[in-house]
Amino acid sequence: MDQNLLKQINVDRVARLATIFITDLKTGSQRVVRESELDSGDPLHQDLLAAFRGGKSRSLETEDGELFLNVFTPPTRLIMTGAVHISQALYPMARACGHDVVIVDPREAFGTDERFPDIELITGWPGDHFPNLGIDAYTAIVTLTHDPKIDDPALEFALNSNAFYIGALGSRKTHARRVERLTAAGFSEAKIARIAAPVGLDIGAKSPSEIAVSILAQLTAALRLRASGDREG
Repeated sequence: MDQNLLKQINVDRVARLATIFITDLKTGSQRVVRESELDSGDPLHQDLLAAFRGGKSRSLETEDGELFLNVFTPPTRLIMTGAVHISQALYPMARACGHDVVIVDPREAFGTDERFPDIELITGWPGDHFPNLGIDAYTAIVTLTHDPKIDDPALEFALNSNAFYIGALGSRKTHARRVERLTAAGFSEAKIARIAAPVGLDIGAKSPSEIAVSILAQLTAALRLRASGDREG
């Protein structure tokens, strides 16, 4: 393995940049492609795009011979505001799907180890803590409290980030009022449109567990089905 390429991969992994290490199994030639720099003119563009979406290493047959694609993507993260019933149902599902989970809630009575065992709980305001969480293109953000004092600062930070998914709990009327507040705060219609609200796929969910399923499904679709070029390192 080319040591310079290996060094580049290690640096990119620390920086949470997705890369693919391509090896030509016939000639031994190697190259590295960053997801944020994937060129539509690359002859392997569609195959690399699919590999980034899937996040799995695999072999690839081409007209010129067999390649092996070593795919390195950072662990996805789900950051939720609100240590509520929905987050109680959602966090174990998200972890089962391989996501790291963080819950931020200033209300000490809600965010307890008894209700959320073995998870990163931050007792504080999103406005204080979100800047330190390293939100990037492999981060999803979901607001669940119904309290604008908690959720709005999180959404404002999310809209200025390149998080791959932003969801907000609440009815259409609740979201309409949210849109008014965000517009008054200076956010454009296009930016606000990034928010999935009401959050989750429309499956007629009623219980916290069903709502959690709908959120996780929508989040997964956002991660796996979007264009690779939308992710910026």
